Amino acid sequence: MTTNKQPIWTKNFLSISFLSLLVFITFYTLLTTLPIYVIYSLEGTEAQAGLVVTMMLLSSILVRPFSGNLMERLGKRNVLIGSTIAFAVISLGYIWVEQFVPLMILRFMHGVAFGLLTTTTSTIAADILPVERKGEGLGYFTLFMNMAIVIGPFFGLTLIQLISFQQLFITLSILVVFSVLCAMLVKLKNVGIPALSTAKKKLSIHDFFEFKAVPVSIISALVAFAYAGILSFISVYSVEIGLGHLSGYFFLVFAFMMLLTRPYLGRLFDQRGPQIVIIPCLITFSAGFIILSVAAESPWLFLIAAGVIGVGYGSLLPFLLSLSIKTIPPSRNGHGTSTFFTLYDSGVAAGSFLLGLMVPYIGFSNLYIFLAGLVLAIAVVFYLYQKHMEARKNNEKKQGSRAC
Repeated sequence: MTTNKQPIWTKNFLSISFLSLLVFITFYTLLTTLPIYVIYSLEGTEAQAGLVVTMMLLSSILVRPFSGNLMERLGKRNVLIGSTIAFAVISLGYIWVEQFVPLMILRFMHGVAFGLLTTTTSTIAADILPVERKGEGLGYFTLFMNMAIVIGPFFGLTLIQLISFQQLFITLSILVVFSVLCAMLVKLKNVGIPALSTAKKKLSIHDFFEFKAVPVSIISALVAFAYAGILSFISVYSVEIGLGHLSGYFFLVFAFMMLLTRPYLGRLFDQRGPQIVIIPCLITFSAGFIILSVAAESPWLFLIAAGVIGVGYGSLLPFLLSLSIKTIPPSRNGHGTSTFFTLYDSGVAAGSFLLGLMVPYIGFSNLYIFLAGLVLAIAVVFYLYQKHMEARKNNEKKQGSRAC
């Protein structure tokens, strides 16, 4: 007997997925090109280049915990359309901003729109998928975001070799117009403003965070801190060592190796447990930083480093997220995911700023050696955490058997 599966690829799902793709392409394009713009066009410092990344991440982190209440009050579709229009309008501002302080204000505003928009798209994607195919559908949805990690940096870093920054900003502004059209195509049931409950609910910190997910989320934040050295500064580093024309290909090789190894590593993670996969990935990630630190004027070493980092870092995010979710009850999955990404984004933001402060004093080569050591330290912390959790489980089993 066969059963008819409910479809995933509906007009709503395609619209919200392509909307997410366009927004994240814009996000990652700006994330990798603005540091170059700040240093070489605005004559800023490496610290300012890092701050321009941190500012947008900071404002998006601040707004995320309040997104749920806003969707409840105004309706999900209304927040979706409003935040998409805001994201598009603010994107136009980059064309005319030619000083650092106005750029920082623009980045803060852009982060608020981005935080609201990405939280809403993920919520709507989960809502419109059939219950029996939600896991499969969300896997496809996140694939669109993974595609943007490749397309955005490659698109931006390739274009700035051919056109001016103003022309790049105009191109991105055209791109986000299509994201508004995608938002308009999303139709939801009960799209009006929901009626507000007369009973006032007392808010607590548990409405925003899941504390059982915090230990693994802190480890993810440290990993994100290290990855900020790639995300925020690989474009500037490549120019400094005379390989600026290869900076876009760095992310292409990175993504290829990530996609090539993730299925095998995913099966290994399920079959053998997290420790057997995550610790080797961290060691590989560290090795990639070491190769990168000695890649001066060597295109092959530069691209080999990209591949090694793609293998090492590429699977850490989904594995750590899966591990954090396993520590909490299913009813708190949403809060656990929110906690995880809040701390992860905080790690990227802190890394972009603090590493930018370090570069003028130690240089990029020494910075990547420092990050290699940091990642090895993270591997030790993760090992100790796993041993602690194993000992805790054994104690609980012993106490349970004694009670029987």
